Amino acid sequence: MPPPNPMKIYHIVHIDNLPSIIEDGYLFSDTAMRQRTKDGVKIGMNRIKDRRLTLPLTSHPGLHVGECVPFYFCPRSPMLYMLDRRNSPDIEYQGGQQPIVHLVADLRKAAGWADANNLRWAFTDSNAGSNYFEDYTNFVDLDKIDWESVNATQWSGRQDKKQAEFLVEHRFPWELFEEIGVYSYRQKEQVHRIIGPQFRPIQINVQQAWYY
Repeated sequence: MPPPNPMKIYHIVHIDNLPSIIEDGYLFSDTAMRQRTKDGVKIGMNRIKDRRLTLPLTSHPGLHVGECVPFYFCPRSPMLYMLDRRNSPDIEYQGGQQPIVHLVADLRKAAGWADANNLRWAFTDSNAGSNYFEDYTNFVDLDKIDWESVNATQWSGRQDKKQAEFLVEHRFPWELFEEIGVYSYRQKEQVHRIIGPQFRPIQINVQQAWYY
């Protein structure tokens, strides 16, 4: 299966974290967030987040996965499934999938912004928190990603391949997000209230197919 064109990237956050992201103007890497005093709703697996701090990117010597803002190449990730099931001892958050929103950006615009701001980027062929992955910095290598697994709705046994990632060093700007995908009209109204008229317009769409 060839790479999609255009190619979108997806980052999931709790809806309660949107105000601080908008105020800052950026999403920040986990390394950067640990140095900040702002509290937010943490939805990740602590054990994996700790490991990502030490996992190196071979394409960028000296840069670690946890120093980058991560994106998936698809919505409805295995991570969201775990948040929905609420049965992992490694996840403190127990609020389910409904308050989780998908922030959507364009891959090539994201890479272009990073280049213009002297920030490194890479993509991986599987979950960058796993014990093994390959990382790349040239779009010609996008065919190294298993796009059938990325797009699969039944991904048992290939969840790592489904969770291939795009990584941007340190921060990612709010201004590059083109769409926010939400669970229901209730969350859509919440996001509308959070963004308000003072911020730039952005598409807010109910995307039930992006959820479990």
